[in-house]
Amino acid sequence: MKYLVRDKLLAIGDDYWIEDENGRPAFLVDGKALRFRDTLELKDPDGRILITLRAKMFSLRDAMTLERDEQRLAVIRRKRFSLLRNHFLVTLNEGTELDISGRILDREFKVEYDGELLALISRQWYRVRETYAVDVIREDADASLLIAVAVCVIRMAEKEREPEEED
Repeated sequence: MKYLVRDKLLAIGDDYWIEDENGRPAFLVDGKALRFRDTLELKDPDGRILITLRAKMFSLRDAMTLERDEQRLAVIRRKRFSLLRNHFLVTLNEGTELDISGRILDREFKVEYDGELLALISRQWYRVRETYAVDVIREDADASLLIAVAVCVIRMAEKEREPEEED
């Protein structure tokens, strides 16, 4: 199932809908303004919080946590020992690791588990610059988790690029 994301490099406090491949609202990314740290909520169309995305404060390396029902679900960090700059690792609570690699800022990357493709994030299907798709390959995969991972990784890559642009 493909999900369409209209990405506008949003500021905290901005909200946007993610649609399914039929154009129906599937998820709402709700940016929480006036918070001490970067916080987003991924909600279903009825407004129920599915996953909370938070920037980890006071961490030696940039990281974001994903929470479901106020319990930590996963931590996302840049992969330490990688020749690729755009390489992230998602560690789920039970110890499972998801590997994210590709051109994050170009919205062309993949999410894999143990070498198996779970999701493909790409702009190739859309001509509009601020639009990309999250194509969840496995039917039994948690689409909300994979979308949350994509949103976090893009947000982390954008934040890393900010100091370079200020120079």
